[in-house]
Amino acid sequence: MSTCKFQIHPEPLDLFDLIPDSILLLILNNIADVKTLGRCSLLSKRFHSLVPQVQNVLVRVDCVISDDDSTSSSSSASDKSRGGGPFSSLLRLLVGGIVKPIQAIGQLLGPKRSTILAPSPSSALSVHNNNTSGDDEQHSGGVTHHSPTQVLKNFDEIKFLKIELPSGELGIEDDVLLKWRADFGSTLDKCVILGASSVIHPQIVASGNVMNDGGDDNGSIPESFYTNGGLKLRVVWTISSLIAASARHYLLQPIISEHKTLDSLVLTDVERQGVLCMNKEQLEELRVKPLSASSASKRTLVPALNMKLWYAPYLELPNGSVLKGATLVAIRPSEQAGQKDVSDGSWVSSAFEEPYGTAARMLVKRRTYCLEMNSF
Repeated sequence: MSTCKFQIHPEPLDLFDLIPDSILLLILNNIADVKTLGRCSLLSKRFHSLVPQVQNVLVRVDCVISDDDSTSSSSSASDKSRGGGPFSSLLRLLVGGIVKPIQAIGQLLGPKRSTILAPSPSSALSVHNNNTSGDDEQHSGGVTHHSPTQVLKNFDEIKFLKIELPSGELGIEDDVLLKWRADFGSTLDKCVILGASSVIHPQIVASGNVMNDGGDDNGSIPESFYTNGGLKLRVVWTISSLIAASARHYLLQPIISEHKTLDSLVLTDVERQGVLCMNKEQLEELRVKPLSASSASKRTLVPALNMKLWYAPYLELPNGSVLKGATLVAIRPSEQAGQKDVSDGSWVSSAFEEPYGTAARMLVKRRTYCLEMNSF
């Protein structure tokens, strides 16, 4: 009788089992992207338990959903989706907080003067997810959409949060430059705005078809700046940027309230048109000192402001680009005017990425003009 022989093979070892949790968390923190982290959490029970511990999170808002898209749903589902988190109700924010003020200013200046265009029609911003469901969701084409507030509820220990919108709120013409950076606590702490009526790129400058038509530039603002609508246009840029910043700030309240571990929060857009920043002290200030909301719309009330303005009719940058009608505005609340000088300027010149950081440093060396603005 023959004897059967059996050979026992050990089960293949999962190499991830050899990696300590601390190393896996380091990897997950470098991934950061919330949708990728969501996929990782589905791999195993171990990953499912580790993902909520991630401290560095990036939320890319990649969907713009018109409220009209939800009309085909039942009225109860529509009401549910519209009454969700703050990003779900961006529709009402845009209509009440940005479109109307910009349109009103545009009408004041006339259609040929204003290069600010009203934002796109009613829309809500969402992060899409094909597999999960939640209390704050919308459905479009079989895909479930969640607001960033809802998505972030899955994380317990966020320290560094970045939210990226699909575009800037302020529509501008292709050759116009408009960028802003604002720091907030419970209210506006500081804001820097860089604008130019046109940007001429190096290859065009190199062709020799660009003329310096700024006249004799002695560092002063020319008289034509006041008479041809140049100053009025800069007022439009300033007010529009402040409204956009205060609207973003208002939206962040629930996230800041729910995530008390936050040390840094940045809300930007893929075009880098605007950047809102809050550090640990500013986040804590908002938690203990509630913001003042504007009675006109869903945004933070902008306090009375002191501003310093620098202007150059023609600004040639080291990379070969030329900014025509370059304007830099540095803004502080009036109550801080005696404490912090807006022209003390590392925060002004470091507000923008290159080459625009260089443009800011060049502009602050020019003659300074002071302005004031009431609360709104």
